[in-house]
Amino acid sequence: MSPRDGRRRGWRLAIASAAVAVAGILLPVASTASSAAPSPDANPTACAHRVNNTAKKLVDCVNQHDLWAHMVKFQQIADANPGADGHPSRNSGEPGYKASADYVARVMREAGYKVQLQEYKFHYVSFVGTPVMREDSPTPQSFQVGTDFNPAKVGGSATAQVQPAGGTIVPAPPTPSSASGCQASDFAGFVPGNIALIQRGTCTFAQKVANAEAAGASAAVIFNEGNPGRTSVFSGSLAGNETIPVLFTTYAAGAQLFGQYTPGSGPVLTIDVNVIDDPNRSDWNVIADSRGGDPNNVLVIDAHLDAIYGAGMLDNASGSATILDIAQQLKNTNTRNKLRFIWFGGEELGLLGSQYYVDTLPADELAKIKFDLDADVTATPNYVAGVLDPKDGVTLFGRTPGTPMPPSTWAPSAIGRDYGIDYLDSIGKNHILFSADGTDAFMFQQAGVPASGVLTGQDCCKLASDVALFGGVEGNFEGNIPSTDGGCVDNPFRWCDNLSNNDPAVLTWMSKTFANMVGHMAYDTQVFNSTHSGGGHVKKEAGRPDLAAAEGGLTR
Repeated sequence: MSPRDGRRRGWRLAIASAAVAVAGILLPVASTASSAAPSPDANPTACAHRVNNTAKKLVDCVNQHDLWAHMVKFQQIADANPGADGHPSRNSGEPGYKASADYVARVMREAGYKVQLQEYKFHYVSFVGTPVMREDSPTPQSFQVGTDFNPAKVGGSATAQVQPAGGTIVPAPPTPSSASGCQASDFAGFVPGNIALIQRGTCTFAQKVANAEAAGASAAVIFNEGNPGRTSVFSGSLAGNETIPVLFTTYAAGAQLFGQYTPGSGPVLTIDVNVIDDPNRSDWNVIADSRGGDPNNVLVIDAHLDAIYGAGMLDNASGSATILDIAQQLKNTNTRNKLRFIWFGGEELGLLGSQYYVDTLPADELAKIKFDLDADVTATPNYVAGVLDPKDGVTLFGRTPGTPMPPSTWAPSAIGRDYGIDYLDSIGKNHILFSADGTDAFMFQQAGVPASGVLTGQDCCKLASDVALFGGVEGNFEGNIPSTDGGCVDNPFRWCDNLSNNDPAVLTWMSKTFANMVGHMAYDTQVFNSTHSGGGHVKKEAGRPDLAAAEGGLTR
């Protein structure tokens, strides 16, 4: 799931769930959330040869063994292809992503689909190795990346004295009020070449850094303000034109450095951040069309293939495995509507792959796409059972109403949505309606294409209302459970979104939920009619859930 939705991000070290070996395949231990057992899978040998021309047949053939085999393969690909930081990776623009795309393309060709890799270019930025923040004197110590500090993606090195900016308030007041570094005058008397120590506060991080650069700072350390809720390590957004390395630290680290400073003499820090910055890196969407089906009535079935900060097994090898297994189970089936399976790249960087696909598709070809189904995160241990809905869906993080979508998508989207809800009902599970914000379905809905999909949650935090619906515990959806440290998925320098961060039971019943949607929409005539607008319906019980307070992205 992409950061496009402005969700919260935690930065402390998370510990992934333990894993055990079952029948030669790595399987995580049972999650804290209860999982109702789905109906027994059909015979694998029979499934390999039969025509799954009903939703029930398709659902029965989707099975844990095949799903988990794909997950194991994606983990192996990540392990064999470390990124620039030296850790297993399937991030866009890196060898592990291309190897994932090649694997999917090979499996789909072997299943009889017509496959193409659609290349596009994007601006790739990545850390090289592990960023360093070290105090050389008077108290030699190394600060821990991801726990004590978090670097911005601006390369550079400096060893120099620390000098605080004016306006710093230590100890911190009860409420945010520090204007540290917000004015050029806060750097009066600043010694060029020193490292600027700046407190988070009332103006943007970009403004603070710009003032530090103008004063001749060799680097900037911005520490959390110290008010309630503003003490831990964090990450801030910058303007993008910065030229000096910028670190964001805990209040404790910043206050310590501030306390060691005396006029004319400050603690000496070494900062070293190495970054690759490639404005023209290649990435790929994997597009696989069924041989049969009406070419004027196309059902897109998608998941994003890219990871962020590592192996990306929950986000989104899980969704990628879901649609890959469904595609294989349909290899012998000639559906009424043409099926187009797409594994998008660049989703984690802002829906880059799906935006490129939708924006470059000729208008007459876009008009042939009558529905989109998106699988984005399908194996969360401390899960919610989310179904995408453009009318009543709320954002996962914040639970505010989603981005407004064309009203013409509401009723037809409800048809696919309700097939997901119907299956969840059949296995005794509740559901919650989510918007498409942060998923590739967003780009299709914005283009006027009806869309739905599934989502089981990630990061933090699962609410008390979620626990009432789905069991489990409040706090992290994944990673260290129970905890509120933010999980594994969207936190750099943790590298813990691996196989053990997924629940195979959740993966199985949510993949079957998605298969029920695919199996019905593959034969739909209400939406898939080239001469009439889709009808659709809205379930009476599908009202908007209670809303929780939102928290915006960090710009200051």
